[in-house]
Amino acid sequence: MKNVSIDELRPTQATHGLREVEQKAAQYRSMSRHELKMAIAEKPIPIVLGPAQVPFAIDHHHVAAALNRIKIDAVPCVLVADLSTLSPAQFWLRLEEHCWVHPFDREGRRISFLSIPRHVNDLVDDEYRSLAAFVRDAGGFERTQVPLAEFRWGDLFRSILPLTCPETRFDAMVKKALKLSRSRLAVGMPGYLGGKGGKVK
Repeated sequence: MKNVSIDELRPTQATHGLREVEQKAAQYRSMSRHELKMAIAEKPIPIVLGPAQVPFAIDHHHVAAALNRIKIDAVPCVLVADLSTLSPAQFWLRLEEHCWVHPFDREGRRISFLSIPRHVNDLVDDEYRSLAAFVRDAGGFERTQVPLAEFRWGDLFRSILPLTCPETRFDAMVKKALKLSRSRLAVGMPGYLGGKGGKVK
């Protein structure tokens, strides 16, 4: 495990949940120096090396973005795979084969790999991605090792729950999404709890 500059980390997704990033940044700011050091060490960024040895983050984009907001320059990273000998086309296809890339915009529409931003600060806010994180943290579904699980939940919520005037209605949307996450409409989703784990308020 070694430290990598956040400015050097290339994202493998085009969007993130800005509310989740801001929430994490606030949590980090409230920590003592020792607590922050421990929190950073406990959640290294998994990376793959792409052409020209460029490090690509394949998870924890929200962590990297939040740490960058509080002026942390580098983060510990764990190398998952070295794909640096592949051509750019082969590299992106290999990432997709392993579900290590999410080439979709904030509306859930497919985009080209080259349209993915080059820095975590440039990721576009997808309110439904934040909605998925808040529902997960409220007990709507379990954390899971399934790749891109929160994006899948975000897409489910996007397809059923219209998000209008998000600044004033986000809390209400979380409550609706919580109920949806435990309903039959969510059967088969990663981390689905159904009637398990207590009642959803």
